[in-house]
Amino acid sequence: MSVSVVIPCYRSEITLPPLVTRLVSVLRDMSVRHEVILVVDGSPDDTWKVAESLARRIDAVRAIRLSRNYGQHNALVAGIREAKFDVVVTMDDDLQHPPEQVPLLLAALEGDRLDLVYGVPHNEEHGFLRSLASRSVKTGMSRALGVRNAQKISAFRAFRTCLRDGFEELSGPHASVDVALSWSTVQIGSVGVHMNDREVGESNYNVRMLVRHAVNMLLGYSTAPLRMASYLGFLTGIIGLLLGGLVLWRFATGDTTVAGFTTITSMIAIFSSAQLISIGVLGEYIGRIHGGGLGRPTYVVRERVGLSAAVDVPAQPTGSR
Repeated sequence: MSVSVVIPCYRSEITLPPLVTRLVSVLRDMSVRHEVILVVDGSPDDTWKVAESLARRIDAVRAIRLSRNYGQHNALVAGIREAKFDVVVTMDDDLQHPPEQVPLLLAALEGDRLDLVYGVPHNEEHGFLRSLASRSVKTGMSRALGVRNAQKISAFRAFRTCLRDGFEELSGPHASVDVALSWSTVQIGSVGVHMNDREVGESNYNVRMLVRHAVNMLLGYSTAPLRMASYLGFLTGIIGLLLGGLVLWRFATGDTTVAGFTTITSMIAIFSSAQLISIGVLGEYIGRIHGGGLGRPTYVVRERVGLSAAVDVPAQPTGSR
């Protein structure tokens, strides 16, 4: 087995050196061919300088610098497309994913039973709100997007590199690695791993970012919001029929006292709300179609340092196909 480890990097100038040192040591002890791909996602600090230094000093390390901040999943796609070896492992840059746990993921991939393995923490490592948002996103992925084992999804994953063939046409600014991987296989498993607390700085993936990511996935990979808009229109139609039937019943029974201003404004508000929500959902889809037509890239590689300068790599600098 040979392994490519892809690490998206953002504001990690302090954690990268110990992370890479420990990771390379673990991979060498396993006696597997390996490479470590550091994808610096437009970080405003000195993360690129640190990654570049590591790539020049350690033969197994490659550093890729994106031209701006594209987001974690876009950076992952960039690194995955650069991977040369049989298995890709993805992990965070903040030392919450201990390098010493990588062998557990790789062991689960031995044989032909699984193509994709997630490292699931034994204990919840986030606060209540963040954990609630994360679980909600995973539930949405399972029900709306049909992603198997969505509750076990994490950023600490290992999968066979051939799975990327299933999303080689993926383009545009709204990428989701987990949804794309679900297009390629249903042989998905998980292993329990130990997760560390974040020691330096704060997570860049807060509740707001999780909500934004959930919206991107729903609108980018599912028609569920369109169905919900249809259901909303059907529901408001039933409400209108019931209210109309109530008025006719009162007229037929001689009770001609019809509710006035309050009833009318309530009905108008209900139907207007349903219409605006439906129009808004349609507008989001049309906007994404328009954005796709503009040819916005998934990522743009600005610079490569390391082994990539000496070997042929896929000619995919933009991710736009």
